Amino acid sequence: MGQEILPPSGGDDDHIQPVDLKAALEQRYLAYALSTIMHRALPDVRDGLKPVHRRIVYAMNEMGLRPNSAFRKCAKIVGEVMGNYHPHGDQSIYDALARLAQDFSQRYTLVNGQGNFGNIDGDSPAAMRYTESKMTAVSELLLEGIDQDAVDFRDTYDESNSEPVVLPGAFPNLLANGSSGIAVGMATSIPSHNAHELCDAALHLIKHPDATVEKLVEFIPGPDFPTGGIIIDSRDSIIESYRTGRGGFRVRAKWQTEDLGRGGYQIVITEIPFQVQKSRLIEKIAELLIARKLPLLEDIRDESAEDIRVVLVPKTRSVDPTILMESMFKLTELESRFPLNMNVLSMGRIPRVMALNEVLREWLDHRREVLQRRSRFRLAAIDRRLEILSGLLVAYLNIDEVIRIIREEDEPKPVMMARWDLTDNQVEAILNMRLRALRKLEEFEIRKEFDELTKEKGEIEALLSSDDKQWQTVAWEIGEVKKKFAKATEVGRRRTQFADAPETDEEAIQQAMIEKEPITVVISEKGWIRALKGHIADTATLTFKEGDGLKIAFPAQTTDKILIVTTGGKAFTLGGDKLPGGRGHGEPLRIIVDMDNDQAVLTAFVHDPSRKQLIVSTAGNGFVVPEAELVANTRKGKQIMNVGLPEETQLLVPVSGDHVAVVGENRKLLVFPLAQVPEMSRGKGVRLQRYKDGGISDVRCFAISDGLVWEDSAGRTFTKNKDELAEWLADRATAGRTVPKGFPRSGKFAG
Repeated sequence: MGQEILPPSGGDDDHIQPVDLKAALEQRYLAYALSTIMHRALPDVRDGLKPVHRRIVYAMNEMGLRPNSAFRKCAKIVGEVMGNYHPHGDQSIYDALARLAQDFSQRYTLVNGQGNFGNIDGDSPAAMRYTESKMTAVSELLLEGIDQDAVDFRDTYDESNSEPVVLPGAFPNLLANGSSGIAVGMATSIPSHNAHELCDAALHLIKHPDATVEKLVEFIPGPDFPTGGIIIDSRDSIIESYRTGRGGFRVRAKWQTEDLGRGGYQIVITEIPFQVQKSRLIEKIAELLIARKLPLLEDIRDESAEDIRVVLVPKTRSVDPTILMESMFKLTELESRFPLNMNVLSMGRIPRVMALNEVLREWLDHRREVLQRRSRFRLAAIDRRLEILSGLLVAYLNIDEVIRIIREEDEPKPVMMARWDLTDNQVEAILNMRLRALRKLEEFEIRKEFDELTKEKGEIEALLSSDDKQWQTVAWEIGEVKKKFAKATEVGRRRTQFADAPETDEEAIQQAMIEKEPITVVISEKGWIRALKGHIADTATLTFKEGDGLKIAFPAQTTDKILIVTTGGKAFTLGGDKLPGGRGHGEPLRIIVDMDNDQAVLTAFVHDPSRKQLIVSTAGNGFVVPEAELVANTRKGKQIMNVGLPEETQLLVPVSGDHVAVVGENRKLLVFPLAQVPEMSRGKGVRLQRYKDGGISDVRCFAISDGLVWEDSAGRTFTKNKDELAEWLADRATAGRTVPKGFPRSGKFAG
């Protein structure tokens, strides 16, 4: 035990090295994680592309598939990408290519597809052997200057070729088209935006480098999804999301009502949230219809052709369309949340979550660097051409001598170099000249080109030496992109609108999601609850478990909230539609809510938010509580009355009138004004009546003008008017006087 375990010896023991498994796994997993982050899942902030998309666009450029050229089979493009740049599965490359061509996935498509590239219903594209594609104007902008040393190149996976590390990116692609991906330990999710707005914000950022996110949101009010829809977030929450780089946007379907005459109408949905499959959405709504979860909806029809047109038929013409749609938004993907997590590769290397201004800033810095590199590349080309032009001028002025040297000398090159002090390049250009070029070799033409290039060289040198001029040029380039994708054009038009969610009654929406049916709620002595269909007048027919009996039964609707109050002073809320069915004996309440074992059900009733209740403990303490305060949204319930054993909550009576009558177990009655009892949402309460021993028996609220009414055990009714009650009228917390004649022996106001 404890000794190192080595593999069995096989004669070649020299090459066996024991390895610490933990260290090896950590090292290998880290390498895998970094590879996933850098080369698969996260986009580069500068061109907004992941490696697979960058390679697809670059390969199409290398194949000459410009917007004005012919289409090529996608299988050919995928083959080129896979063979030259991206050694992964052909299907994954084709999936990425197809997505770049889908106008419902990309706000500005990078690939112009011909054939079946899938649809918003979630159908897959046709196989790559059937579809064709080429680049779009956006791809051209992303690649502008790629052959002018605008960006760095690196070796491809097999070192037989080279590929760009990043594209020049004249189009603000990261924010315009968005991105999503899951790496190891991090993810990214960026919605698409309007290119016109992005260009406006970038131009403002050039003039005011310290512009805040709040200012930029004036130009970019929010995402602009390919499928339109309506964003219902507040401006503050949008600003907060852009400032932190994390958040989300609630997107709703766009809908309108169509009048069918005679007061009838139907709802037509014309835009659905981004990345929601229409067919799946309609299936889900149909399932909810069958499950009777959408009582206000009669039917749903898909009448879409090229455009989306989903028709919702309301149950009756009296249904409020707003409440119907709000219930649909709650239950279906007609409202969805698009997360924002601007986790991108900053500088092409460092994954980090960036704010809106930081993302635009890095793109602008990249554009400036591309401008500088392209300018230097052009400068080098001009220098080379000027050198050759000055050599050609020498040849023109001494053409006969040049011809003589070439004809007579074995090695004309060194002779010419020595004769006119020319460089190797200049002599090479003269020697490589065709005879027919001699005719064109006019001094005027050479000098004209020389002067033009010299002037251009001066302009470029001035540009490279001035930050202001560089930013002016970058701004001009962005202005050109803005013109191309202006909001006035069809492609640049803003598709996603902004609106506030309509102010609707939450209660009405909850009701709209439940089929309204009559039920009878039955609770047994031992705390079993069930809901029988219909309103049952005769409760004598109800059966219970042995040793159990009826505690309370009352009529309700499935749309009602049922309030249950326990002897421990706790209130619980159950939906009428969520109660166990009437078959059998129901279920114990303790399973449905967190009710303590030493507590029992005091009472249960249908919630009426306009009512108030007087809650009283066995010791005679009580207070008024609004019924709305009794509603508890969790199974833990809500503590209303603070009581501790042996004291319990004993009575809960509806508040009405202006006086309270209290009877103690000592058969003493006290009447006092209701105004003396405080209204609270939770507490112990105040003393209603004072006792030497025993506690409270019953309590009733009444209007003194109507008199105090009670019934005896024989069902006879007694009424005492205000004058007759004079001897019992006193202040709260006094002892009271013995009950009047005819008061029931039970000590209760109802026999």
